[in-house]
Order: sequence, then C-alpha cells, then structure tokens
Amino acid sequence: MPITSWTNDFVALVVITDPIGLIPIFLGLTVGMTKTDRQQTALIAAIISFVIIAIFVLGGIEVLAAMGISLDAFRVAGGILLFYIAFEMIFEKTPERRAKTAEIAVSRDHIRNIAAFPLAMPLIAGPGTLSASILMATKHSGFSGLAMSLGIVAIAVIICYICMLLATPIERVIGDTGRSIVAKLFGILLAAMAVQFVANGLRALLFA
Repeated sequence: MPITSWTNDFVALVVITDPIGLIPIFLGLTVGMTKTDRQQTALIAAIISFVIIAIFVLGGIEVLAAMGISLDAFRVAGGILLFYIAFEMIFEKTPERRAKTAEIAVSRDHIRNIAAFPLAMPLIAGPGTLSASILMATKHSGFSGLAMSLGIVAIAVIICYICMLLATPIERVIGDTGRSIVAKLFGILLAAMAVQFVANGLRALLFA
C-alpha cells in the first residue's frame, strides 16, 4: 500500500478527532480538578478511546451489525449525547453547578465517568472517528494492514492525550474568566456540531 494512502488516513483521523478542539472542552469538563486529577482523566480517556477505536478497526461492522445498529443510528445517538454535554458547558455557571463543582471534581467515580463519557466517547472515539477507522481497516487488509491501522490510531490518540495535558498551562494563561468564555464559546460550537451529527444521521436514515 502506497505511503500516501497511510498518510491520508492518518491526517483524516487526526482532523476528525480534533486534538486542539479538545483543549477548551477538556477545560470545561474538568473545572475544579487538580493537576493530578486532570492528568489521570486524560490518561484514562486516551486508553478507553484507543480500545474503542481498536475494536472498530478489528471488527466494527460486525459489532454494529450484531447489535442491529447502523452507523447512521450511532451518529444520531452520539449527536444527542454531545448536545447534552454542550448544554452543560454553556450553563456551567448556574448556582447548582457552582455549589457541586468542588465536591464532584474530587470524586474518583466522577474522574472515571468524565474520562469515559464524553471525553473518550463520543468526543475522541465519536461516530466520525469510528467510521473513518472502519474505512481505513477495510482498505488495508491482512495482519500488517491491521497492525499499521492500529499504529495510526495509537498516534492520533497520543496526540489527543498530549493536547489534554496542555490544558492546565493554557488555563493558567487565560485564567478563570478566559476559561469560562472559551468553554461557553466551544459549548455553542459543540452544540452546532451535535445538531449536524443528528441531521446527517436522520437524513441518511429517512432517505436511504
């Protein structure tokens, strides 16, 4: 397989996972966490997302087919979940959320939950990422093709992990006010992305 094909697959996967876009979202989701807690959250998210994407590389079509789920239905569900998270990001300064932030942020269960959803799924291992991974795997058959596909996935996830780690020094630069503004702005953009996911999925389901 030409090296340009692998390069195209890698670039596509990195663009879809959007590591830079993860930074403000990560900041918004980890309000009140210590540096250590954020590092742990980022690591768990990276591991979970790699496992999820790897499963779809190795047998994504079979997994969805066995569950009776189409990629378009998966896209709609992911969009709805993203919209809920976007709502939480935009209205993070409500009195109820402020009162609970310190208590929730130090919870081990909360760290694991945030890492699994929405960071690992559907932000990193979202419908677009899983679709691209499945397509990549179908183009590169054989053991070497699958190994190379998993290697590309690993590099893309590591890039996301590094960007999440950079969120802490970025927050020190922009401060609490800047973080709040960025979180709200990207919450709106995330809501628009979620609506687009749902629209694309519904269009494909209704007019297939």
